[in-house]
Amino acid sequence: MLDTEASDSPEAAPDAADALLALQRRTADALAGYVTMVDKAEPEFRPVAERYRAIHDRHNAALTAMLIRHGVEPDADGSFMGTVNKAVVSLRALFDDIDADVMDSIRNGENYVLEAFDDAIGSAGMPPADVTLLRDMRDELVVLLQDTRHLD
Repeated sequence: MLDTEASDSPEAAPDAADALLALQRRTADALAGYVTMVDKAEPEFRPVAERYRAIHDRHNAALTAMLIRHGVEPDADGSFMGTVNKAVVSLRALFDDIDADVMDSIRNGENYVLEAFDDAIGSAGMPPADVTLLRDMRDELVVLLQDTRHLD
């Protein structure tokens, strides 16, 4: 479990806080899509969708806590892309099964989340304790992608 209580760390610089907020929004967007995907997934694929939903749920909570600690208002609903993600999953479910065939789409979407992690990790003024937490979260996501790379 990640330690999100780095309360003795200094506040993030404005650029770092912006990168952290962008990461939290992308994570919330991904979470929105996975919530819908778990609902619509075929039984044999549901555990995979649940793993992605769970990791984004945990990461969103940790990022939200970081933002609050730095005095930044988190975005509870993510961006418009969260709505798009839910709509895409729902539309696909109308015409096709939500099963391992969606893995290419999942991998593409996760690349955007990984890019946001990289931006936040590399942003000037990010407290070292937060960089460590962000790297840990990024590593968890990479491991999940590796664990599911055999699915197509």
